[in-house]
Amino acid sequence: MDSLENDLKSLIIEVFSLDELKPDDIDSDAPLFGEGLGLDSIDALELGLALKNRFDIIITAETPEVRTIFSSVAHLADYIRRIQSS
Repeated sequence: MDSLENDLKSLIIEVFSLDELKPDDIDSDAPLFGEGLGLDSIDALELGLALKNRFDIIITAETPEVRTIFSSVAHLADYIRRIQSS
């Protein structure tokens, strides 16, 4: 498993107190919102703050492709890699 994706899964588990889950239980390509993990818009704000604190990146509603970025762990990891490499 990709270490950044694993870190993101651990962060999601921590932020949302999903103590019953392990990182391996979260599919990297599964939707984070709706039918996937079931996160909502308030959760997106919490996750955005956690990402800022952990990875020093800012994702806001004005960020281009924000829906795609937050669509799955894999997309989130790809975005973080792009930001950190630029």
